[in-house]
Order: sequence, then structure tokens, then C-alpha cells
Amino acid sequence: MSEIKRVVLAYSGGLDTSVILKWLQVTYNCEVVTFTADLGQGEELEPARAKAELLGIKPEHIYIDDLREEFVRDFVFPMMRANARYEGDYLLGTSIARPLISKRLIEIAKETGADAVSHGATGKGNDQVRFELSAYALDPSIKVIAPWREWDLASRTALIAWAEAHQVPVPKDKRGESPFSTDANLLHTSSEGKVLEDPWAEVPDYVYSRTVNPEDAPDEPEYITIDFDKGDGTAINGVAMSPATLLTTLNEYGRKHGIGRLDLVENRFVGMKSRGMYETPGGTIYAVAHRGIESITLDRGAAHLKDELMPKYAELIYNGFWFSPEREMLQAAIDHSQARVNGTVRLKLYKGQALVVGRKSPDSLYSERHVTFEDDAGAYDQKDAAGFIKLNALRLRLLAQRDR
Repeated sequence: MSEIKRVVLAYSGGLDTSVILKWLQVTYNCEVVTFTADLGQGEELEPARAKAELLGIKPEHIYIDDLREEFVRDFVFPMMRANARYEGDYLLGTSIARPLISKRLIEIAKETGADAVSHGATGKGNDQVRFELSAYALDPSIKVIAPWREWDLASRTALIAWAEAHQVPVPKDKRGESPFSTDANLLHTSSEGKVLEDPWAEVPDYVYSRTVNPEDAPDEPEYITIDFDKGDGTAINGVAMSPATLLTTLNEYGRKHGIGRLDLVENRFVGMKSRGMYETPGGTIYAVAHRGIESITLDRGAAHLKDELMPKYAELIYNGFWFSPEREMLQAAIDHSQARVNGTVRLKLYKGQALVVGRKSPDSLYSERHVTFEDDAGAYDQKDAAGFIKLNALRLRLLAQRDR
């Protein structure tokens, strides 16, 4: 590490990464390149540029990239094709953003001739794993600096004291203890720590930032449609949209109707359990709609196999293995299944719920003629069921005879 001359830092412009920026300069006596990703977190990013310049970063070494379309198109949508939920509930909003950030970090490192990359993830969390596994998968020779695993700044008080001693500006609102920490992007906002650490205590209402309280949502339901082509959303209410625009629009519907809140205790990859509050308004609506269109377009065998593969696929993303061969193998199977997942889903949005109330597709496997309770005009011979049942019951009858 002593040979490092230039490092690319994943930089938010906040206090923690600003301290890291200065710490890298002081500790490694190296040049720092900053990279700030616009993933739709809803924050003004230009102040990050000004702060980086204030801390001595050359203008040509400040990268602020709008990655919203790439994020949704190449990461969120492929994940949604799998109906991925970690431990049955979590839509992986933080997890899916990390490989894209790492990908861009490595690209910038190559562009600028940097020896290393650096991030602000702590040694207790999952993000350090996600950043670094992705970085090593993309460039096995890259060096990674994780300050939270190296320095002795064990508290926020120590962090602020170090910042003041090294002329790093400390905003007034950062001097007190933060009641919780957040991470946000176009797919979700996550909140963890402090007031959320007691899993028995209800999440305070002030923690929520992306959704209205479902109790305060409109008293009248709202209906929308989402069109799908090969498993990806393409339009809302018949209006064609890019991936990022579609998710942004769904976020507004979700905000209005209080959809997408999740209070979860999960198992981190590093071994501990953690309690977090996630808001995924548009993603929740989208996930419900995707399963809705699959229900009439996917064959039973393919649909059930997908459901069996999903927990493994979701775990790979959660644990940071987006760029692994096993995730790519599963993705190939999932994408193959989506070739005929086309059509339109109608949803009812009401007080925290997104409900499928209609679905149609030119590739539908649903046959009214076969399922009708009326005369099916010979589409299905009910006598066929007798042999089907007897063959399936054969082993059960043999077991019963033996065990008498």
C-alpha cells in the first residue's frame, strides 16, 4: 500500500467520505480522484464537486456521473426479471447499486492510471464485501483501501475531531449524533442504526422519507397499467418510458399511496443480524406487476423452477457476487424464461397496497375454454383425470398397504 500514488474514492460529499478523502492524502501521501454517482438518490450533487475542490482535488479528477438509466436498465431490471427478494422480503435496493459503483470505480481507475480504489463502508456491514468482490472480479490486480478497517477513529466524536484538526469542514447538522443512517438511490431508501437498533420498537414516523403513511394516503384507490416486453417494463398507462423514467414515475405513485415500506431484521453476510427500514415504492409496484404478467405467460414448470432458483440468485446479489459466473449462469436461465413475458398488467393502488386486478397478453397461456365451469365444447375430457389420479396415487397406495 505504501506504493500507492493515486486512488479513486467513491465520494458522496458528506462528512465521512470527506474525512476519508483527507485521510487518504495524509496517510498515503497520494493523489485522490473522486467519483460521485448519481443513482437517483434525490440529492444535489454539485456541492460534492465544490467540496472536493476545496479539499484540493484537481477539477479533471472530479467525476460526477449520471448512472440512472444504466442502473435501472442493466442492474435493477435484470434483477426484477428474477423476482428477487432476499430472505423473502428485501428487494435488494442497496445491494444492487454496489456492483455498478464498483464497475465505474474500476473504469475511472484505468482512465486515470490509479493504483487503488477506496470506499467508505464500515467493517461491520455488507457493503465492504460488495464493493471489494466486484472490484476484484473486474480488476484482480487492483488495490482496495477501506479506511474504516484501518484507522483508529472509533466514534463520531473522534471523526469530527480529526476533521477539525485537518481543516475538513464540518456542517452544523453533523455535530450532533445522527438518529439513524440512510442510503438512497432510485430504487429505494434504507435506514439503519440508532433509533432503529431495538427490533421491538416501532419505526418512528420521521424515519420515512419516500412514502406517506398508508393511513394518510388517499381514501380513493388509483388504477394504473404497466406494459411489459420480454420481462421488462416499457410503459405506464400506455405512455412509453425509459427504464429510469418508468421507475421514477412508479416511485411517485408509491409515495402518494404509501406503498413499499418494509421493517426487516435480516442476516448480514458478515454474520450478524441487523434491523433496517426500507422504502421501495416504485420497485414494490413493479415487482407485483411483473409477477402478474408472468402468471399468464410463463409455463408452470418454468415458473416453479424460477421460484426455486430465486433465493440463491437473491443471496448472490446480497452477498456481493453480481460479477460471479454462477450469477451470470442463473441470469442466462432467467432471461431465457422472459422471451414471451409480454403484455399489460392493471394494478389497484390503495393505502400501502399494490394489487393486480387485471392482466392480458398476446402470449397468454390462460385458456378460458379449458377452465370454464360451463360447457367447454370438448376442450377437456374430465374422464382423463381418473387415470391421472390413479397413477399418482399408486405409490401412496403401495406405501399404505405395506404399512398396515
